[in-house]
Amino acid sequence: METSGGIQASLAGRYASALFDLARDQKQIDAVSRSLDALNQALADSREFSQLVASPLVDRDDAGKAFGGIAGQLGLDPITGNFLQVLARNGRKGQLAQVVRLFRRLAADHRGETTAEVVSAHPLSDDQITALKAQLKARAGRDVTIDARTDPEILGGLVVKMGSQMIDSSLKTKLNALAQAMKG
Repeated sequence: METSGGIQASLAGRYASALFDLARDQKQIDAVSRSLDALNQALADSREFSQLVASPLVDRDDAGKAFGGIAGQLGLDPITGNFLQVLARNGRKGQLAQVVRLFRRLAADHRGETTAEVVSAHPLSDDQITALKAQLKARAGRDVTIDARTDPEILGGLVVKMGSQMIDSSLKTKLNALAQAMKG
C-alpha cells in the first residue's frame, strides 16, 4: 500500500503509516497527534531522553522499560504508549523523531492540509508560526501545518519546503550567493 507521497518507502515511513492506520481505524488521530507532540517536545527539551533514543548501547528491554516510564510520565494515549514499546522491542527507537515527523504529515493530509517543513536558526515564537501559517495558506490555497526545526548553521532567515517548492531565505545562502557574485 503506497501512502501519501511515498512515505512508506522508508523504515520510519512504514512505522508511521502503521501507527496512522491504527489511529485512524480507532478514531484516535487527534489523541495520537497530541501524544507525539509531547514526545517530540520531550526529545527537544530533555537531553537524557534524546540520548536514550539515539544510543545504540541501550538494549531493547531497557529501552522498553524507559519508554514505558516516559509514556506514563507524559500521559500518552494507549496507542502511542504501545507503539513506543513496539519501537523498543524491534530495536527501532532511533526512528522516533522521523516517525513523528511522518505521522504529522499523514495526519495533515488526512485533514486536507499541506505540511511545510520550516528550518530556522532559532526556535520560532507562536506569533511567528501563526504569521507564517497565514502567509503559506495564502500561497497554497489551503491550511498549512508547520513542521518546524532549528539549524544554527543557516545563521538566520528561514528555509521553507512545501511540496516540491522550496523557499530559501537563509542568511547562509545569501552570503554564499554574495561570495559567488564577488568571484565574478
